Amino acid sequence: MPPTLASLVQHSALKLVVRAGADRLGTPVRWAHASELADPVPYMDGGELLLVTATNLDARDPATMRRYVQRLVGAGVAGIGFGVGVTYEEIPPALVDAAEETGLPLLEVPRRTPFLAISKAVSAAIAADQYRSVTAGFEAQRELTRAAVAGDGPGDLLTRLAAHVDGWAALYDTSGAVVAAAPDWAARRAARLTPEVERLRGRPAPASAVVGDSDSDDRVELQSLGAGRRNRGALAVGTGAALGTAERYAVHSAVALLTLTTARSRALQGAEQRLGAAVLRMLLAGESDHARAVAGDLYGGLLDAPFRLLIAESTAATGTELLAETMEAAASRSGEALLAVPEGERLVVLAVDGGAAVAACAAHARATDGRPVREPGADDDADVVVGMSAPAGPIAVSAAYKQAEQALSVARRRGRALVEHEELAAGSVLPLLADDAVRAFADGMLRPLQEHDAKGRGDLVASLRAWLSRHGQWDAAAADLGVHRHTLRYRMRRVEEILGRSLDDPDVRMELWLALKTTAASAGAQ
Repeated sequence: MPPTLASLVQHSALKLVVRAGADRLGTPVRWAHASELADPVPYMDGGELLLVTATNLDARDPATMRRYVQRLVGAGVAGIGFGVGVTYEEIPPALVDAAEETGLPLLEVPRRTPFLAISKAVSAAIAADQYRSVTAGFEAQRELTRAAVAGDGPGDLLTRLAAHVDGWAALYDTSGAVVAAAPDWAARRAARLTPEVERLRGRPAPASAVVGDSDSDDRVELQSLGAGRRNRGALAVGTGAALGTAERYAVHSAVALLTLTTARSRALQGAEQRLGAAVLRMLLAGESDHARAVAGDLYGGLLDAPFRLLIAESTAATGTELLAETMEAAASRSGEALLAVPEGERLVVLAVDGGAAVAACAAHARATDGRPVREPGADDDADVVVGMSAPAGPIAVSAAYKQAEQALSVARRRGRALVEHEELAAGSVLPLLADDAVRAFADGMLRPLQEHDAKGRGDLVASLRAWLSRHGQWDAAAADLGVHRHTLRYRMRRVEEILGRSLDDPDVRMELWLALKTTAASAGAQ
């Protein structure tokens, strides 16, 4: 604890006597400063014990003393030490009354106690307090280091940190989810701060913030974790008051240790990623048995159950990095295996079908769907587009990769964040006709027929639709139109003449049918 007015009064060698403000002797003293100026306030920082003999003050004048004391209170002075036997034989009543009115502590300093002795006592107490803080900080650092190298996860480190700060501590992953908290009850309190952690994640590391909890009186400090400028998580420390020197040593040590642990984890993940890339190459080459042997315990469980293959693409590498971290965090919390392999600005992922990682990817997509596409080079919030295969097994990875690529292509064209292959294989081609290029093709192909009909020369478009829907059966199509079959034959010849294409060609019939379906879909949407 720093020195207080009470500790100075209790100092047997100083012989100080309290004359006013006895109920405020617990005030900390940051320094002892002697000044005979009529107005020393411009030279005060606050927290000083001001030592005076009133050489330049009319200490007997009540109005002067009230102004003098009020100025000192406004400057945050801790108290006044008045040296008697120099200018005045005793403290003038005007000063005592002014101090009593404001509650400012007033100490009588006997003539035999030099101001220098008080300054030395304050300095020695401050130095001792700083030494205790540094010693306690180093002890906390040793304890936290032992907890970190024990390899039992962050729980023990957080428990020791919470004890050192007399509060609670929590660790967040890159997605803002709580990884661990101490004591256990702090997990729910920490979860309420996820929005603040997400805002901190948007700032370059290292970053920090002080926030309040509306449901408690906690003062919470958030510290980002990570080397370089990329955040890899956050540490929250909740206390009832601002951190002291020793507590801040402990927090800084915890941040450094957790950052190192995170960096070590990233190195291990890099090695796992290289192994995963080898497994993926083998699976794509159809060597599922070799892939299973190489996967071992790390990815073997993933290959024993149906999985999804996802291909993600981003306007910036950080976009796929963030998606990978989100999925990895979800998989870690649920105990799932996850294989994630970066391929330039792409990310290829094998994830358990119906698992937490796939759900996290879908949630990530829902959060960004419909957001305007950013320019290439955008940073942390870069848009990500994902294509997902149908459930697959080890022998069908190559097919699953093609499915994911097809879904990714459709997602890109439609401006969607996530498209699953099942949407493309649901038995209808109609959703694909919403593409702008398809609509332009349809408009261009049918425009000559529509212009012909607009001049009142016959209903060629409707006749073509009826004929194609009846697979070229003249009588059935003519009956649908209510015309003679010879009339319908004439109209189909006019269609061929206007378009310059033969209806005997199956490709032409297919293109015309798609064009008709596209225009019908566009009209229905309007």
